[in-house]
Amino acid sequence: MAGRMTVPTERSLPSIAGVCRTRAEVELKEFFRQRESVVFTLMFPVILLLVFGAVLDYELGSGVSFTQYFMAGVIAAGILGASLQNMAIGIATERSDGTLKGLAGTPMPKSAYFVGKVVQVFVVTVAIVAILLVIGVVFYDVDLPSGTEWLTFAWVAALGSAACTLLGIAVSSLARNGRSASATVTPVALVLQFISGVFFQFSEVPTWLQTVAAVFPLKWMAQGLRSVFLPDALAAQEPAGTWELGRVALVLGIWCVVGLLLCVRTFRWQDRIDR
Repeated sequence: MAGRMTVPTERSLPSIAGVCRTRAEVELKEFFRQRESVVFTLMFPVILLLVFGAVLDYELGSGVSFTQYFMAGVIAAGILGASLQNMAIGIATERSDGTLKGLAGTPMPKSAYFVGKVVQVFVVTVAIVAILLVIGVVFYDVDLPSGTEWLTFAWVAALGSAACTLLGIAVSSLARNGRSASATVTPVALVLQFISGVFFQFSEVPTWLQTVAAVFPLKWMAQGLRSVFLPDALAAQEPAGTWELGRVALVLGIWCVVGLLLCVRTFRWQDRIDR
């Protein structure tokens, strides 16, 4: 008696949502398995808060400590690190080692790669903000936002993270290869932090540097976050004498659009030398 013929059954392709979810899981696992990335991206702002909070222990006026002021800046710097720096260096490295070229040759929708990166930025950003807030409250008696201030905190952080993430993807194409990515991106990020009121009061920055900082999203993200950590009396020390939350939203929104356009025009799946 002849054996039965087995007819292979067609396997349905996974949905786009399923592919994106899988890609996001891969991105998160790869990030947290890389000790250098975790230490630099997740722990660096924590170290800044611990060091500056311990060394610069003085009041700015109106009963506000420097740590209360610094909390807004260090959160903004943490978001910048998790988005712009992390994206620019990570993508440049994956482009250089052939990861992007390999992914581009698979059936995976290219959009899934970017969804995975966005999810990674979101998770890391939430972790950074949560850790910084806990340390600020436990060790330095930082007053947290209250009521609708949390809503302001959320949209400023979300818009700032989106703008910096898109810029990070675009900036990744500036580095010639993965080895030069950190040297290209990190100095720029540090300069922006110094001129954007992260490490000291923005009012102490020379006027011409304030003008330069106002071109970039970090200054506006830090200013928006200061509005939820500081009393309204300190808004008078801002360049316009107010928190300018409307302008914060406008500038960060514009940078989201600019960053998206730059991504579309500049993103490459291979190093220049490979093309």
